[in-house]
Amino acid sequence: MHKRKLGIVDLTKEKVTVQEVPDSLRRKYLGGRGLNMHYLLKMLHKGVDPLAPDNVLIFGTGFLTGTSAPSSSRFSVSAKSPESMILGDANCGGFFGPELRYAGFDRLILLGRAKKPSYLLVNDGSIQIRDAKDHWGLDTNDAQKSIRQEVGDCEMVVCGVAGEKMVRFANVRTGVKNAAGRGGMGAVMGSKNVKAVVASGTIGIQIARPEEMLNYVLELKEYLMSSKITAILGTMGTPLLYEVSNALGAIRTKNSQLNQWSDSLDAEVVHKFVEKMVACADCFVHCRHRNTLGGEGPEYTALGLLGSNLGIENTANVIELSNVCNDLGLDISSAGTILAWAFELYEKGMIDDKMTGEALRFGDFELAKKLLHMVSRREGFGNDLAESTQAARLFGEKSRDYLIAVKNLPQSDPHDVRYIKAFALGIATASRGADHLRSRPTLEIFLKLPLEAKEKIYGKGVVTDPSSYEGKEKAVYFSDNIFATIDCLGLCKFICHGFNSPHFLKYEHFSGLIKAAAGWDMSEAELQEVGKRVIDTERLINIREGVTRKDDTLPKRYFDDPMPLGLAKGHHIDRKEFDGMLSRYYDLRGWNEDGTVPEVRKAELEAI
Repeated sequence: MHKRKLGIVDLTKEKVTVQEVPDSLRRKYLGGRGLNMHYLLKMLHKGVDPLAPDNVLIFGTGFLTGTSAPSSSRFSVSAKSPESMILGDANCGGFFGPELRYAGFDRLILLGRAKKPSYLLVNDGSIQIRDAKDHWGLDTNDAQKSIRQEVGDCEMVVCGVAGEKMVRFANVRTGVKNAAGRGGMGAVMGSKNVKAVVASGTIGIQIARPEEMLNYVLELKEYLMSSKITAILGTMGTPLLYEVSNALGAIRTKNSQLNQWSDSLDAEVVHKFVEKMVACADCFVHCRHRNTLGGEGPEYTALGLLGSNLGIENTANVIELSNVCNDLGLDISSAGTILAWAFELYEKGMIDDKMTGEALRFGDFELAKKLLHMVSRREGFGNDLAESTQAARLFGEKSRDYLIAVKNLPQSDPHDVRYIKAFALGIATASRGADHLRSRPTLEIFLKLPLEAKEKIYGKGVVTDPSSYEGKEKAVYFSDNIFATIDCLGLCKFICHGFNSPHFLKYEHFSGLIKAAAGWDMSEAELQEVGKRVIDTERLINIREGVTRKDDTLPKRYFDDPMPLGLAKGHHIDRKEFDGMLSRYYDLRGWNEDGTVPEVRKAELEAI
């Protein structure tokens, strides 16, 4: 690979600086999430208001993004989160990441605030700040169409009106469905007066060993396509997970008051609304649905959080809500969690018509749809809901008892984790809050997976029972590390080891792809260190914002309320057992008992 470029855009001064990223730094963090975290640690100051010009917004592609490596479309968007008020970071596929690299840049860092609505145009080594007045006020699909009419053939990320209005869970969108959804990165775009980042390029990416790369990609394709899971994902997509979770009694329902719901959201029913399956760049899995209602999706997340969690059974209604969130530029996970939270608070009389303007109730599709539109434009009660978890100061401190969030980030996973103890530890310790894509040990719910297979992945000391507290720190630790490395490479977790399968791409495969792409020899141990380095860097960012051991916890309901239905009936999280898991996890990470990173490690990372 030739030298890779970093563009630093000072929006206030309208100044663009282009730098080369040294290979020594890339070997430490590779790219994507990792380098984003390095720059946030260096450039983001403690206590910054996430919606103020001083916040730092970074768009970073992975080391392998756009290289023809399997499913190598991913990029990360990072800043201080206006939703959680700590580390904000979201990952996304589609076609923007590769196009940004073809335009000559691996990473863009946005500083300050533009004087007027603007967008960035990145083209063959140059970055322009352009007037976005003709595109401001448009939602995500219309904004992309409007910008293409002006620019021509291009790929882009945009924020909708929700981002412009600084809704705290506004996302960053690209294409019809793909979203960097978590943590309100769209709100940070809006706060900086940036409607879009547009990329169009012909520079391409120089591959060190092109023939070797081609042959290895073909070999890996054959390996991945031989798996039954690949075929199922390519036919049904992520909705296949709903039926498994629901049968177990581990699906969040009516703000986790219940834990089972209707089979009307099973993958086979959803598939009746599928026009065709589509894919991101360099992907042959094709896990995304183009639905007959004018959008893409729904993902498993939408089925759980806009379906069961809101008490909605009608399949078409749930798909429409998913489409609405995508068009408005709202994070589906936060939208479903925050609406369900408000519905229960209303049921319990903790908020009333004086605040809401109308009755709130589970199962009301038209109400949910109306509220999403109100949220996106901060109208009426929608203005309160737009504050996401920060609305607790409006609803009263007691309202937090019913909030399904960790570190002020609404839980992204539709799973009710009271039964699946590794999932519980994972969302409690995840760096960006209650999040399944940081450490989701999916194999914990493969109930028929032999112990020897689990030990081969996670190490000795794990058990087959997902409801046991024993060895769960090992599953989370392994998943943390490999998922961080995957995010640095720009690969999709769906085709990687430990996320949906005990097989798929492992560290050895990552080494082979890196050697073919860049000519570098990186051992499995070195790649594992990259993941550990990223996680420790993220911890330092969060500690700087005040995160301590007490924040690595779970919603009150998960501790106090046993699950009422299904195979999981009676399960909850025992506080003492949870505390033991947490201490063992810290020990594996090499952190102090209070959850801090040792001073020697801190000094090492800060010196990079």
